[in-house]
Amino acid sequence: MARRKTTKGEDYGDFYENLAALAEEKGIDSEILAEKIKYAIEKSLKSNLHFNLRYDDEEEDFIKVDIDIKNKRFDVAILKEVVEVADKLFDPDTDILLEEAQKIDPNLQVGDRLRCPVDTLMFKRIAAKNAKDLIRQGFSNAERQHLSEIWGQYENEAVSAVVTKIEPKTLHATLEINKNEVILPRNEQIPGEILEVGQVIKVYISGVSKEYKEGEKNQYLRVSRTDKWLIKRLFELECPEIYDGTVEIKAVSRVPGSRSKIAVKSNDPNVDALGACIGPQKSRINAVTKEVKGEKVDVVLYGEDAEEFIKQALKPADVIKVIITNPNPDKRSCKVIVPDNQLSLAIGNKGQNAWLAAKLTGYKVDIKAESAVRPEDYETVPLEVPEPEPEPASEAEGTE
Repeated sequence: MARRKTTKGEDYGDFYENLAALAEEKGIDSEILAEKIKYAIEKSLKSNLHFNLRYDDEEEDFIKVDIDIKNKRFDVAILKEVVEVADKLFDPDTDILLEEAQKIDPNLQVGDRLRCPVDTLMFKRIAAKNAKDLIRQGFSNAERQHLSEIWGQYENEAVSAVVTKIEPKTLHATLEINKNEVILPRNEQIPGEILEVGQVIKVYISGVSKEYKEGEKNQYLRVSRTDKWLIKRLFELECPEIYDGTVEIKAVSRVPGSRSKIAVKSNDPNVDALGACIGPQKSRINAVTKEVKGEKVDVVLYGEDAEEFIKQALKPADVIKVIITNPNPDKRSCKVIVPDNQLSLAIGNKGQNAWLAAKLTGYKVDIKAESAVRPEDYETVPLEVPEPEPEPASEAEGTE
């Protein structure tokens, strides 16, 4: 017996079981996934039938799609207009003859509308070319909604991720986080690091959509390994004293892949903030450094006194004196005087140490060798005190 010839691509396997398995794998409710696919199919059919249908485009229910993955039901129906005869303008996709319509409902008249199931062949003709795109769009919408709902609480936190794919040309990495795929762009990877498939890394969630809107393309879960706050979160994971608030990280500055500085403060006089971060035999700071691929991390003491804090921020260089030349919040600047033999160390390679200190403290830092100091280097700008707002004019006293 001759085997029936099938069109290539016709056999898609068990559609419902595949969708259910996909939903479970990604941690997405199958009903939500079905809703997103339903939305995509309705949108596609409305677009394809727009010029044929004689209905107002704003009439949202002229196409009905019902998908039930659990009960394996997939029904599509459209409103057809009842017409008297099959003339040249008759379109079987959108029109139904009065005689046929009255078999379903004897009360129907010409011009009425009747909801009719869409023939499978008709649906295939309309949607076959973009069926895969429809399913992909529906799944993508569901996945973005899932990310918005699940990951909103983890914004500004560090999480573990598994590298599942590396794009050969762009080197963008695909990560799996809690059964969801997330892209780690090349510019958010630590300079010089080479990620490998199967590798487990820590990433910082720097952005999460707060609300999901149907069809909105800007839903996102943005992750990074270059964000400066990743350093803070890594220390929290390694140092119980930071996690419980005994030691506090007050500021962070970073040149990803090269060097970072963190300023710490102890809220308990019996706890050494520097020692807590460094750990026994440097175990804690080494663990952080290992996670960021050998990036050097300086831990310095935070202080409310600006001059002392700037001295700490410029370590490992020794500082003779700090002059706050402009204390105004939006223009903060200072001159730092160091021994001649400490100038290069204070500035750092390509100015890196000075730049990190400036970012850590919030002051523009001008470093000078002791032998090059001039009297004008001690000149300062006074703190600008805002003028008090004028009091409201008092009411004139009444005359006798």
